This record gives sequence, structure tokens and C-alpha cells, in this order.
Amino acid sequence: MDIDAGDRLIDAIKPLAASTRRPGADAVLGGFSGLFDLRAAGYQDPLLLAATDGVGTKLKVAIAANCHDYVGIDLVAMCVNDLVVQGAEPLLFLDYYATGKLSVAAGTAIVAGIAEGCRQAGCALIGGETAEMPGMYQDGDYDLAGFAVGAVERDGLLEFATIMPGDLLLGLASSGLHANGFSLVRRLIEDAGHDYAAPAPFAPDLSLADALLRPTRIYVPSCLKAVRAGLIKGLSHITGGGLIENPPRILAPDSIARIDGKAWPMPPLFQWLAQLGGIEALEMARTFNCGIGMIAVVSAENADAATALFQAAGETVWPIGVIAAGDGPARVEVSGLVF
Repeated sequence: MDIDAGDRLIDAIKPLAASTRRPGADAVLGGFSGLFDLRAAGYQDPLLLAATDGVGTKLKVAIAANCHDYVGIDLVAMCVNDLVVQGAEPLLFLDYYATGKLSVAAGTAIVAGIAEGCRQAGCALIGGETAEMPGMYQDGDYDLAGFAVGAVERDGLLEFATIMPGDLLLGLASSGLHANGFSLVRRLIEDAGHDYAAPAPFAPDLSLADALLRPTRIYVPSCLKAVRAGLIKGLSHITGGGLIENPPRILAPDSIARIDGKAWPMPPLFQWLAQLGGIEALEMARTFNCGIGMIAVVSAENADAATALFQAAGETVWPIGVIAAGDGPARVEVSGLVF
């Protein structure tokens, strides 16, 4: 390993980590482990929740385009959005960055993105690991993994048991593909001979790479506000498995989430992908978020208040469906999707 390059990277990222300080953590790097003080963060009887995730083959697009500024935000988002669905506040974050040959410039850009994601989520970047592994990765290649820990007071845990027929589904807009489905996306683009540096066919003011690399939206601030206001019965982060596989994870058996695909405008990116690959609507819905990055389940009487709160917090939100009674395992029915 290039120890001098590693030292330079640590020096470059120390102020980035320090910028994520919050009550409970000073976000100072350099020790063997990171510390978090739950009492200093204001918790009395907390439950801890943990999540881990990566960015997947979206990294291949970032590497091909030599654009590493956003994947760190993706890394944080994929973890912290999974915490907030149970009402947990993300408190701390650690990253794992593995590469064939360490690039201080790329590493600094990646960690700058991680720090930005932590600031958006309100959590402290308290440590991480950088591994240079020639022979495991080619020069220029790298992989990322993230680890987030959050807390919720015991009586505030969102457990979804109150979700029932008649509850409404609110869809929060995604910022794009987020960090799912990129193996398929890359194959479609390569088969069609598209150049990542060329203008995106669906967004000519952006390069194709820039359009694809838009970072995953972090829903923590808005969702925490809505949860703490008592307006939310359940939240579903729309990741791998898309609109079909994720909502059932918070539903009781004999429940159906009926989603109206005409309830929101389909982003041009997803229309383009469907047409490029000749992908049917159901397969699109089970592979991509199709413009909806988070679904909130609310009672009918709280729908207007929840919508107003989300909008005030900067979200674009649509009423996209309803919970209905069914039989058998929980499932999703999507109608009206047009690409």
C-alpha cells in the first residue's frame, strides 16, 4: 500500500469528517474506533437500529465518467433511508473504501460526498477504512460500503402494526435511479452504443453520465418530522425490487397496496429506459423506483397534513394509492403505468 498517499488522504478528509459534528459525536478521525454519546444526543430510553449497504454497479458509471463527487451521497442515503423507515434518527456513519491503487483526488471526492450525505441526514461521520488491494481491484476501480447506526426512543418505534385497509399511500419523488438497477442500465447503454459523455437523450442539457449519477435523495429530515408529528403509520424505502417488492415489507398478511401509476408524472429517464430495452411496465416497476423513492402510509384523516408537512420540508409528493384488504401474503398491485 502507498502509505504516503494514505496519509495524504487522511489529512484531506479530516476537515470533511469534522464538518459532520453533531451532539453526541465530535467526528474526529484518527483513533481505532469512533465514539457516540447517546445521552448527549438527548436520548433517554433508546433502541439502536443499524443498516449497511453499498452503491452497487452505479460505481462503474462513476469510474467510466471519472466523476466521483456524488457516489458518497448515494452511500449514505442507501443506509440512512433504511433507518428512518422505522422512525430512527441516523446518528453515526462509517464507510469502507477499497481500491486497487489509491487516488487521493478520487478518495477525497468520494469522502466529500459521504460528508455531504451525513450533513443532509444529520449524522456524524465518525470513522472508516481505506483498503488498497492491488490484484483484487484493477487500477481506477473501487468499491464502497456504508454502515449507519440510528436511535429511536422505545415508545417511538415505527412498527407498522396500525396499517389497515383504507389508509392512503403518499409517494415522495425520487431524484432519479438512486442506486438500483445499474447492471441492467449499463447493459442497455452499452448494447445501444451510447457514450456517457454525450448529451443524455432524455435530458440534453446534461451528459448521460451526469443524468445517471444524480445522487439518491435523502428523506431523513422530512420523514423524521412527519413521524414525530404523529402523521405516519409506515414508510417504505423504494430500493432494489422497486415498487413491487418493497411495500409488502411493512404490510400485514392479507393486505394489498394498490398503486395508481397515473398518479404522478413518469420521469423521462424511466420512459427512455423502458423504450431502450423494450421493458414491460411490470418489470420496470419491480426493477426501478419509477420516480417514487419513498412511500408513506397515512390515515385518510392525516393525508392533507402529512402532504403539507412533506411539501414544506422540500419534498414533491403525490397521493398514489390505498391499502386494501386481500388474502394471502401482502402484495402490491400497480395499474396504469405508462412508459
